Amino acid sequence: MATKNWFITGGTPGGFGMAYADAALEVGDRVTLTARRPEELDTWARTHGDRVIVLPLDVTDAGQVQSAVRAAEKHFGGIDVLVNNAGRGWYGSIEGMADADVRAMFELNFFAVLSVVRAALPGMRARGSGWIINMSSVAGLRGIAGFGYYSATKFAVEAVTEVLREEVAPLGIRVMAVEPGAFRTRAYAGFADEPIAESIVEYRPMLEQVRAAMIEENGVQPGDPQRGARAVISAMAQDPPPRRLVLGSGGFDAVVATLEDSLAEICAHEALSRGADFPPID
Repeated sequence: MATKNWFITGGTPGGFGMAYADAALEVGDRVTLTARRPEELDTWARTHGDRVIVLPLDVTDAGQVQSAVRAAEKHFGGIDVLVNNAGRGWYGSIEGMADADVRAMFELNFFAVLSVVRAALPGMRARGSGWIINMSSVAGLRGIAGFGYYSATKFAVEAVTEVLREEVAPLGIRVMAVEPGAFRTRAYAGFADEPIAESIVEYRPMLEQVRAAMIEENGVQPGDPQRGARAVISAMAQDPPPRRLVLGSGGFDAVVATLEDSLAEICAHEALSRGADFPPID
């Protein structure tokens, strides 16, 4: 198989971005890994020589996105696989979370994904091939209390991914959404140092429980990012590949239960749904 050139955002050590990079290198591919603090990746990059380049990138800066994509295309001759991995989650109530925090989360988790996709698509269209992997979350398929706006960003990623898949399929480009559950990454580590910034006292007990659960789970999450990244590569090789891939047993069980409950509820109210139509003409 031909060597593929990967472009991966969110290259934090110990996270999914690094796991994707390692998995791609394992199968003989080449990697552009981007990060806001690229110096953290210097030691790792040196061990892989010219098969890797590390680029500085704040994905919320559209100019930096264009520059990084063009640099990767020039260095390796194109981008075959784009992994939109950069993102993070803030917690807070729907009513009480600060408006600036809500907008910042959408800028990072949603609008930045669009920015990177739009930058990479012209090259893929010109070659008539490519893969786009959008990292969503189990929270993109079922809302999670305390993470309502994070869930909203991931629901938005799911919707865009669904439509993008249909739009670019005739052009030879494939698209997959990936929904991890609880994985052992550094994403959980910050909760111990992130106090509850909730303006409405009635929601604080709920958020205290959320924060305590995240701190307790840190370091013992069942999901292995390396195995998760390898699972995505295996899914890409299937014919046909899945439209979405849930990662982790806990996430799989939660998503299946959520979809089954949703289907049962929709079907239970079928008469009301169908009764909203104009009466049939005799």
